[in-house]
Amino acid sequence: MKILIVEDEKPNADRLKRLLRELRPQAEVVAVLESIADTVEWLSANPCPDLMLMDVRLSDGLSFEILEREPIPCPIIFTTAYDEYAVRAFKHNSVDYLLKPVEKEELLAALNKVGSQQANVLDQSTLEGLLNFFQPKKFRKRFLLPYKDGYKSILVQDVIFFYSEWKITRAHLTDGNEEVIPLTMEELEQQLDPSIFFRANRQFILCVDAIGQVHNYFNGKLKVDVKNNPELEVIISREKAPMFKNWLNY
Repeated sequence: MKILIVEDEKPNADRLKRLLRELRPQAEVVAVLESIADTVEWLSANPCPDLMLMDVRLSDGLSFEILEREPIPCPIIFTTAYDEYAVRAFKHNSVDYLLKPVEKEELLAALNKVGSQQANVLDQSTLEGLLNFFQPKKFRKRFLLPYKDGYKSILVQDVIFFYSEWKITRAHLTDGNEEVIPLTMEELEQQLDPSIFFRANRQFILCVDAIGQVHNYFNGKLKVDVKNNPELEVIISREKAPMFKNWLNY
């Protein structure tokens, strides 16, 4: 089996390759592509793979754009950190949709569907999963943190930005204080409302209300000024810049 991975975040791509080696050691990952443009170019120059693992949101847009340009006959397993694209995914030869971080058991179940006569049919279990996807997703609203001999609660709405330094995650609050948060940036990214918080880079997650001026930076990057923090500059990579601008414009 020849498998094409379309994923713009290297840790997620590496995770998928590792899981595939464990679950389908005979399979060949023919390429790992990071954008719509790269994928369209690759597909025009190579035979269609037997299976595609495709992230929904790429640096230059939604991966559905690839499929809308030219239908792809092979089955597709969509991976995403967002659940609002589930129904749309099934319109594009989708075998399954998996939320990140992709779990080994879920990927195995999706791979087992490939090649079956019901791979592209909404059976009862798939339908139930799809309906569950459209239940309102609950995002984190507060943190319970140790304080003196007890605990205190910090509201997410009071956080301007999160940042990581020396593997310690801190929340910068509207009152100027900072609190250590016992979660990784990856865990926070999954738990925060993506309409309010954006993972700017490996070090920063920004609240939309904290963003001041946005400047063009060299080599297609963006520089973000954080309100009431003139000494702080947050850099958005060239790859993430289009997604960041779309997020601000939504």
